[in-house]
Amino acid sequence: MRSWWYPAAGRIAAAYAVFSFAWILIGDRLANDAAPAQSSRLTIEDLKGSIFVLLSGLLIYVLVSRHEVHRRRSLREQQAAYDETLLGWAAALDLRDHSTAEHTARVTELTTRLAASLGFEGRALELVKRGATLHDIGKMGVPDEILRKNGPLTDEEWVQMRRHPDLAVQFLNGIAYLRESLDIPWCHHERWDGTGYPRGLAGTDIPLAARIFSVIDVYDAVTSERPYRQPLDHASAILLVHDGAGTQFDPDVVAAFERLPLPARHTHHV
Repeated sequence: MRSWWYPAAGRIAAAYAVFSFAWILIGDRLANDAAPAQSSRLTIEDLKGSIFVLLSGLLIYVLVSRHEVHRRRSLREQQAAYDETLLGWAAALDLRDHSTAEHTARVTELTTRLAASLGFEGRALELVKRGATLHDIGKMGVPDEILRKNGPLTDEEWVQMRRHPDLAVQFLNGIAYLRESLDIPWCHHERWDGTGYPRGLAGTDIPLAARIFSVIDVYDAVTSERPYRQPLDHASAILLVHDGAGTQFDPDVVAAFERLPLPARHTHHV
């Protein structure tokens, strides 16, 4: 439903009206003091001036509100273009790493739902969605022979792989639009007990968005087929996440996840 009220336009029109009425009243008072015999004529002039102020104020409101409509439309179009770019980046990474095809779309959807259930809304929820979409963007800097390896990584390869959160920061920090979405790309491999990477954060020092995402990321990973292992069924995956509460995961986030109804496509391994 389109709103007819635009606060910015209303403020401008109200400021104009207040100033104009004040000018009329003060000007008339000074004129009346100077020539009391003209007071009746001034009252008529007051009425004419007031009507002019109201009509011109309405015109100002219409003009400014039209500008506001165009500004908001342009902002929405710009936002949509940015979001499409992010989805393109994520799709490119999924194509590069065939083992995680469609992983980004699934974890973004579930992370957004879980965050909403924990009170995220508006801009905060949008930042979570962007962060989830770009969670593995740092893997663009990981060599193909490691990223696409069909089997467990060696210790040396894990050192390279574990650089991807810091690479995400280097990549995204210079983009003002994405700077506020860094919590998930940078911190989703941190653990509640402080044994994660890259910074070894623990407990509530880990941003809540990253704590939420880490639960979803692990659940999706273990229920997805990989070249080197079979997926867990839904019940086994939920038990694995439950057992990680207090060590790998925030217990409150795990509890919220266990209450979250999952779409059928997320339980197809039951």
